[in-house]
Amino acid sequence: MKASSSSPPLLLSMWGPPESIEEIYEKASSMGGMNRPTTGKRSEEELTVGSAPFQLYSLATPNGQKVGILLEELKIPYDAHVINIGRLQQFTKGFVESNPNSKIPACMDHSPVDGGDPLRLFESGSIMLYLAEKYGKFIPQDPRKRVECMNWVMWQMAGQGPMTGNYGHFMVYAPGDKGAAREYGVARYGMEVQRLCDTLDKHLEGKNYICGDEYTIADMICFPWFDIIRGKGYTHSNGVAARNFLNMKQYKHANRWADQLQKRPAVARGMLVCRGSPKPWLTDDRFKHLAKL
Repeated sequence: MKASSSSPPLLLSMWGPPESIEEIYEKASSMGGMNRPTTGKRSEEELTVGSAPFQLYSLATPNGQKVGILLEELKIPYDAHVINIGRLQQFTKGFVESNPNSKIPACMDHSPVDGGDPLRLFESGSIMLYLAEKYGKFIPQDPRKRVECMNWVMWQMAGQGPMTGNYGHFMVYAPGDKGAAREYGVARYGMEVQRLCDTLDKHLEGKNYICGDEYTIADMICFPWFDIIRGKGYTHSNGVAARNFLNMKQYKHANRWADQLQKRPAVARGMLVCRGSPKPWLTDDRFKHLAKL
């Protein structure tokens, strides 16, 4: 069917993919050399190992903070080691052996329940499930409540974390000259982040915690990614902050829940783990009060 004379002109400049992705690699941000299409070690450095049975290799980003919170809530002995991803320490031989995916956090349990060799742990959700089950804490024993807890752990890992991170990339970290792509990414992922916040907010109405009156790893795993966008995280260089851009005040039930969690000393310490130093409350005067709580 022929287009009428009044039809809009065809957009001849519409984007189409080249024959292979290699042709457009240079158009993506390498994030300081971090991003490559391959995996594996880039240096021969080994990991530092402390004296505690449990070793954490992490950074105070939301994915790292989840595990920090649980370790502090469990009150088990552990050593924390800062992994500076800007210096590509996640690609050392030692780190890749603990996590072949080269993402923080990673852990080594030198006292696994079977008494065997040290056990490597990677992916924050896997680490938290392992610790909760090993110590029998912060995971419901009631079968129905346990399933609900797992629902939200998986919701966080599959949705809240990745989508919020994608939003943050386009909002703050994507190349400044990619205006159209950034606006599309911010709109696409920002709207999805709002939908996820609305999901959490509606669920928390009338509840103290995600699993009702029981504080679990579901709360610990969801809190850091919600907190980063309601606080000072993801602020553009022009001063526009995610908390205002996304209108985070509208999620009154989720904010009440988050305010409640922030009052827990273990949560406050866990959010600081590997923030510049392994356990800042032991060395930084600003946080020393947390060591006494």
